[in-house]
Amino acid sequence: MAKGNELNIDLFDIKYSKIPPKGGRVLIAQPSLNDPFFKRTVIFLVEHDENGSMGFILNRKLNINLSEIIIDFPDIDIEVSVGGPVSPDMVNFIHTFGDEIPNSFPLGNGIFMNGDINTLKDLAIAGKVNNKNLKLFIGYSGWGPKQLEKEINEDSWLVAKFPARGIMKGVYDNWYFAVQQLGKKFKVWSIYPENPTLN
Repeated sequence: MAKGNELNIDLFDIKYSKIPPKGGRVLIAQPSLNDPFFKRTVIFLVEHDENGSMGFILNRKLNINLSEIIIDFPDIDIEVSVGGPVSPDMVNFIHTFGDEIPNSFPLGNGIFMNGDINTLKDLAIAGKVNNKNLKLFIGYSGWGPKQLEKEINEDSWLVAKFPARGIMKGVYDNWYFAVQQLGKKFKVWSIYPENPTLN
C-alpha cells in the first residue's frame, strides 16, 4: 500500500492528563472505540464507586413520545433517549426539580435522579416540565467493579468535567460537539473515520 493511503493512527493518539471517573462527570467515547452500542457516545456518569458504575447515554434520541412509555403521562414534548443496554424495560430520569419531587436522589450540582413519578406528572400538567429541566432514559449503561477503570486505561473512554447546566440543556447531546469542548488538540478526533478499515 502506498504511504499516502496509510492511516496514521498516532495522529489520533493525543496525550492528556486523565482524570478519574466520578458521579457527575461525562464519558466521551474515544474515536477508536468500535463497540456497536457505545461507538461515539457521550455518557453522563451518575454513579461510580467500588461496586461499579452507572450512567446514561446523552446522544441516542428515540423518536417516541413520553406518553407512549409512561401510562397516563401528559402528552408533552420531552425527548426520550436510550440510556444504555442494561434493563431496557426500565425508565430513569434526571431533573433539576430537587426536593420538589419527593424521593429524588441528588447527583450534585443541582441535578437529581428519579423520584415520585406522580409528582412529575403533576408538574408536567402544570406546564413546568421541559427539555432543559428533565431528561428521560430507557435502560442504562452499567459497569462492574473496576471495569470502567480498565476501559479508560485501554483508551476506550475519556473522562471530562463539563458544567452541569450544559448536561441538562443538551449541550453535550452530540459527540462531535462534546469533543470540541475538550480543546483544539482533540479536533483531530472528529475526522477519525468511523470505519478505519475502509480507508
